[in-house]
Amino acid sequence: MFERHRPTWVEIHLDNLYHNWRIMNDHISPKMVIPVVKGDAYSHALPPVVRYFWKKGVGLFATSLLEEALEAKRAAPDSEVLVMGAVLPEDFDRLAESGIMFTVSTEELFRKALAHPGPLRIHLKADTGMHRRGFVDEEEIARVAKKAFEAENIRLEGIYTHFATADDDEKYLLGQKAKFERMLDKLEKRPPMVHASNTSAIMKYERDIPHTTHARMGIGLYGTSLEEKNCGFNLKETFTLKSKIIEIKELKKGDRISYNLTYEAQTDERIAVLPIGYADGFIRKNQGGQVVIGNDRYTIVGRICMDHTFVRVDEHVHVGDTAVLIGGGIHVDEVAERTGTINYEVFCQISARVPRIHIGEDGET
Repeated sequence: MFERHRPTWVEIHLDNLYHNWRIMNDHISPKMVIPVVKGDAYSHALPPVVRYFWKKGVGLFATSLLEEALEAKRAAPDSEVLVMGAVLPEDFDRLAESGIMFTVSTEELFRKALAHPGPLRIHLKADTGMHRRGFVDEEEIARVAKKAFEAENIRLEGIYTHFATADDDEKYLLGQKAKFERMLDKLEKRPPMVHASNTSAIMKYERDIPHTTHARMGIGLYGTSLEEKNCGFNLKETFTLKSKIIEIKELKKGDRISYNLTYEAQTDERIAVLPIGYADGFIRKNQGGQVVIGNDRYTIVGRICMDHTFVRVDEHVHVGDTAVLIGGGIHVDEVAERTGTINYEVFCQISARVPRIHIGEDGET
């Protein structure tokens, strides 16, 4: 997005992304894992991530937005892409032209698709209990599927649902699974793609779910999950946020620092200044957390500013040293716990003004 001048950046480890996909894909083989690259590939930068997977022979992706899907197609022109989020009838021309698959979640949208000359490629979304989007009634989705198979302008490529509680409520998930199976049983025939599982469900349930052909891997692709110890899967970190020290302040006992002077030095102290702040998505709730410099952990002190963060250091730390804020000893889950959120949001908070450097088998990109 910008020329790179400020010494703050994210390193994206592409080989680790592929490793994470491969171990989960092997786990459910012969079914296939669809990499989910919505949200700019969970803030990993969509084009280079898609391009890397495409070169590795992975040619099917899922996004939330049509804009994201078009970006994926530009990165990997002959790839297949599914838009899981909302599309509008005015998007149909672009969808027909690009061959991008999209989600139909209401009979009203389906009727409008029928009226379009096409060709349109669709997946039907079944609402089995998430109550976000999708067909609830079994007869209705079966009726729509039948019409889709009969229509000349529409190709019904898939049907899917989404589990609301894969990480914390097995009973509810099994209820959703049963409803999805009832919906599938109502169909006169099934489309070529049937999918339901997210990362947690892939880890714990997918091998015991009948009828599915694919699963969707989001957060697991990026090296973590909502499961304790990732259910034993050897997921590798993919995202490392770094910033170099630009100045060291020598505080005397009693000196206070940053907005509202929330931190007071208890002794003579050294404070390292990092050129990163909440405008970069490193939010103020990170105060009191830690970073890694060299092989040691140091504490963030004082209010985090829009563009600066302050770390209490010792005599071993100098201007120009690199601090690791996420990854490499500071796991994203640690940051999520400290800031009262989930690992998904920590990744997505890091703004586009922080350059992404992609490191893969061919070196930096």
